[in-house]
Amino acid sequence: MDNILERFDAWFIALAFGVAMLGCWSYGRRSGRRYASETGEDPGTKFIDASMALLGLLLAFTFAIALGRYDQRRLAVVAESSALGDFYTCASLLQEPYRSRLQDVIREHAQNQLNKPHETLRGADEKDATQHCLERFARMTDIAREAIAAGTPIALSLTNTLNNVTSSSAFRLAMYQARLPWSVVVLLLLASAVPAYLIGEKQGASRKAHVSGSVSFIVLVTLVVFVILDFNEPHRGTIVVSQDPLQRIIQSMGK
Repeated sequence: MDNILERFDAWFIALAFGVAMLGCWSYGRRSGRRYASETGEDPGTKFIDASMALLGLLLAFTFAIALGRYDQRRLAVVAESSALGDFYTCASLLQEPYRSRLQDVIREHAQNQLNKPHETLRGADEKDATQHCLERFARMTDIAREAIAAGTPIALSLTNTLNNVTSSSAFRLAMYQARLPWSVVVLLLLASAVPAYLIGEKQGASRKAHVSGSVSFIVLVTLVVFVILDFNEPHRGTIVVSQDPLQRIIQSMGK
């Protein structure tokens, strides 16, 4: 089910939410017209209030989760950039030929992460990029092993910075692969459709249609759902994590 949701853009799913809510509201109005208008307090309004409160909670919690993951992706880019910068600085303390060889690999890896980050790819492209990334890590490890075997005095610092690079890269990939479960998206759809139906039914029973208010409510919910789903699609969403930290690190490395 998660793979099915990933095939569609956020705007398409959000539009489906809006159409579903509009359809439920319209169907509720037609259903409510079959009932006579009642005087006094209508106990049905309590169900509308409860469903609206539940929808508000779900929107708030899912928005908080999506925003939190966006912040984690942003921090992951900063962490990887800092790790690459530390590793590059540590490599500059090595003797030749290890210094130039290791710096070239680090610079190549940083540039590749900036131009074509493998966590934003899919299918065969993602597998190829991941394989190339592992190959670069292997080259870094081999060069560091050779430098340590040659008796470099910064063996501990070299090992720690290399571990930080691999760990930060794995953390960044994990953050980009994290998605909202499909069950949460389906629950949001149901929680949006039910209040729309109940509101339409109430308006139909009272013979008072508040079209502007109802449509405005549907549009606002649709926009909130779009932002949540856009946060949930880091590989193609309109809200993307800035790569400026990585760009600045690459500029500091020179050529």
